[in-house]
Amino acid sequence: MSDGPSPERPPGWSAEQPPPYGAPPASPWTAPGSGPQPVSYGQPYGEQPPPPPPYGARQQPPPPPPPPGAQPYQQLPPPPGYGHMPPPQHLRPGIIPLRPLGLGDILDGSIKFIRSNPKAILGMSALAAALASVPVAIATAVMNGQLSTLSRDPESISSGGMIGTVVAGYSGILISAVVGFIVTTVLTGILTRILGRSVFGGKITPGEAWNLVKGRILALFGVVALVGLVMLAPVVPLVALFVILGLNTSSAEGAFGLIGLGLLMLLLYAAYALFFNARFAFAAPIVVLEGRGPVEAMKRSWRLVSGDFWRVLGILLLTGILAYLVSSVLSIPFSFAAQLLGVTGADGVGVIAISAVLIAIGSTLASMIVYPFQAAVAGLLYADRRMRSEAFDLVLQTAAIEQQRQGWVHSSADELWHPSNAARS
Repeated sequence: MSDGPSPERPPGWSAEQPPPYGAPPASPWTAPGSGPQPVSYGQPYGEQPPPPPPYGARQQPPPPPPPPGAQPYQQLPPPPGYGHMPPPQHLRPGIIPLRPLGLGDILDGSIKFIRSNPKAILGMSALAAALASVPVAIATAVMNGQLSTLSRDPESISSGGMIGTVVAGYSGILISAVVGFIVTTVLTGILTRILGRSVFGGKITPGEAWNLVKGRILALFGVVALVGLVMLAPVVPLVALFVILGLNTSSAEGAFGLIGLGLLMLLLYAAYALFFNARFAFAAPIVVLEGRGPVEAMKRSWRLVSGDFWRVLGILLLTGILAYLVSSVLSIPFSFAAQLLGVTGADGVGVIAISAVLIAIGSTLASMIVYPFQAAVAGLLYADRRMRSEAFDLVLQTAAIEQQRQGWVHSSADELWHPSNAARS
């Protein structure tokens, strides 16, 4: 052994003395080139180089760039901080987001539907409303004129003339009901077809919508007629029972009891009408968008509503209240002016004509807003029920992404509403 210092050992080194503070010796299991890197102590925090990957770990290559034209609708912003998860962004190519809808989404989508193509939608609604309101407006104006004459000179109108006036008034109401049944059924089909394309952000003209709907008109009339028969089914026996009880009642106590029974019947019928109106609310959209027959459409509407009956009923009831308020605000001033003109104005055909025009204008303004709004609510509520029960939002999202990639909405989007395209049944 040599007493001098070894060239591999520093002077003063001994087996009992630890080596100077520094980097630890390299491990024999460390891969070449992946040993610990020297650390400069005293560097500010955050400026140290990232640690090397463990031995055997593979470096993941960076993701490839997206192909041209495959950008999504919305680019998500980076999270603002560690642990923060931003709310998910949903596709919204058209009037609604492609996910299960809330009440606000349905009402907002209905308004956006009208605003997306106001000339076509409001124009068709105004035409349908005018056709339905003109007969009843004329009849109402004639009745107002006769009542005005009767109030000033009770002996100027004979009993036969008064009966003729009443018959003419109710005839106008009946004609308006028939015309309204026809035009609103056709209008519902056209608006539903336009709505189906608006969900994807596409537009369709009334002529194109009519070409797509005209093959379903008979089925639409069938489903409206069947739903009407269901609604009127209890009316005949209830009225007959009320008349029979009324003929057999002579005392005051019996009269009050009959009035109470009539109110009870009215409440029961209101509950009956609300129940079946909610159950068959989707029958018309199903006929138009899915191409089903009247009976099949009513059965499918019953099944779709069964999963969320009270929510559907509440939204439809709220929509009806909103439609009534809007209709009243728009039509009452014109009706009041017509009645005021009939009471204080001069007699003659001119007064009757002006009154009829005022009533028709008020009814048309009210209906041109209410018709498309209610049709849109029913259609969007139908889409929401399919999203919740059939995962239909996945189908809509996939189609929307493909249409975004292509840059336009193809007419084949109408076929996506067929139930065979549902993610699950």
